[in-house]
Amino acid sequence: MKIKEIDIYAIHLPLHEPFIISYASFDYMPSIIVKITTDTGHIGYGEAVADEHVTGESWESTYAVLKNTLGPKLIGMNPAQMEKIHATMDAEIYGVPAAKAAMDIACYDVIGKALGVPVYDLLGGRFHDEFPVTHVLSIATPEHMADEAAQRVAEGYRSLKMKVGKNVWDDVERIKAVRERVGETIAIRVDVNQGWVNSSTTLQALKKLEDYSLDWLEQPVKADDIDAMVEIKSKTSVPMMIDEGLRGFREMREIIAKRATDKVNIKLMKCGGIYPAMKLAHMAEMAGIECQVGSMVESSIGSAAGFHVAFSKKIMTSVELTGPLKFSEDIGDLKYDIPFIRLTEKAGLGVTVNEDILNKLTVFSEKVV
Repeated sequence: MKIKEIDIYAIHLPLHEPFIISYASFDYMPSIIVKITTDTGHIGYGEAVADEHVTGESWESTYAVLKNTLGPKLIGMNPAQMEKIHATMDAEIYGVPAAKAAMDIACYDVIGKALGVPVYDLLGGRFHDEFPVTHVLSIATPEHMADEAAQRVAEGYRSLKMKVGKNVWDDVERIKAVRERVGETIAIRVDVNQGWVNSSTTLQALKKLEDYSLDWLEQPVKADDIDAMVEIKSKTSVPMMIDEGLRGFREMREIIAKRATDKVNIKLMKCGGIYPAMKLAHMAEMAGIECQVGSMVESSIGSAAGFHVAFSKKIMTSVELTGPLKFSEDIGDLKYDIPFIRLTEKAGLGVTVNEDILNKLTVFSEKVV
């Protein structure tokens, strides 16, 4: 089996409401969809959602890399040879993990379909039967976030992730308001997206939040400041998670060596796809560090890919892949059963792509042969 042609679609995924985090606000999510067709007629889909603040990639640059660099290089290759696929991509261009993730995901999808098995069976088989779905609260006023939290709990959610990071003392009030509204039985995770900048500010905030029962605090400081995470972890009982500070193997080695966190957030868009994500999970497992599979707010395609990784590994203890729930229109049909996600046994990613909607949401596209 060989890759015969690659279609690349630059699309805008419409959101129900703006998605606001510490460093950006999105009215829609720009995404790149890759469709590979093999000489045997099998089709696989992949996705790249770039983030300039995390990997240095933009929507436009990712499209250009796939069109001009990675796409032409992978024509004629066997999509099942994942080590060779990644070695070829890495030799051709440094970094660009979201672009590489799109090709990686499409290869797994097409091989799963060719063999008639779900992707998790290509990764060692299914371990988890289901995962609780966490609702993500965008940054807003304390009152608005508390109201939305109460609404989501009424819908069945048992865990909430709060986006904060605009102003530390306002953030403290946001967290207090949500906890007081939903009570003690609902899990609350707080994601700062680097917005508290350093360890001293973070420790001051945590002092104010000692009685508010946080599940964990995610990436409060700048991504490259692993030493700050070490200091915070040593001075608080609140579990710590590293997200933007973990991109690939180099960061994971430092995190493990310094015991810098209790948990890591592995994202396919940060590390280059399913294949390197599994390697990162193995490294974490050997070090006894729990893992989450997180999201850059992908469609059903990218979200399903992350779920297949999460469902196949015991060390994965949480997921955060709720992009499809945020879109007013999606190109795929990944199903959620709130408050859970349960994967099907369909081949490949298990997602049927609606090409009419794909074409409708496409801003520009290209075919590579």
